[in-house]
Amino acid sequence: MVVERHRLDVGDTNDPEVIRRAVAGCDGVLTVLVPWGVRQYASGTAQAVLDHARPGARLVFSCGWHITRDGKDTYSRLFILGVRIATVLAKLVRAVELDDQVEACRRVFASDTRWTVVRGSSLEEGESQGLPVWSRRVGDPVLASNLTRRVDFALFMVEALTDDTLVQEAPAIVGCRTPSALAHAGGSHT
Repeated sequence: MVVERHRLDVGDTNDPEVIRRAVAGCDGVLTVLVPWGVRQYASGTAQAVLDHARPGARLVFSCGWHITRDGKDTYSRLFILGVRIATVLAKLVRAVELDDQVEACRRVFASDTRWTVVRGSSLEEGESQGLPVWSRRVGDPVLASNLTRRVDFALFMVEALTDDTLVQEAPAIVGCRTPSALAHAGGSHT
């Protein structure tokens, strides 16, 4: 579902025609790369946005921490094991295809558009705590808390639309009030 001012377009986001209509005339596009099913939903969505967004449009995509841009992220063995198990089980029941989210991001990273891929930590509900902090690499101590409020994840994506320092970056984010973010900032958790 895509909302633009007073227009609502409904349809599968991996349908190029739906995306073409939805992004027509947009200066910025926010896209969640959802790996639902085993029908290349995330990569189809990413490709449709890359193909149909106007030249120069600001494109902000979201995905999980398991995506790596350059292979320099560091993950715990438990995290890697969890992703591998989830990948196999989800694909077995044809619910989610995590490899397709990897492919979607590979396509975005290879494009020459004005993209940002926001890589999110685990999410929780609750009131906003403010703009999340970020790092270029998963494994950075500032991200150790691995938790972001869902509303703050969205806030970061919207902020990325106008933050040119995030163009062609893949920031991994964490909540600004988490213990690891506060420790990094020199603050204390209250």
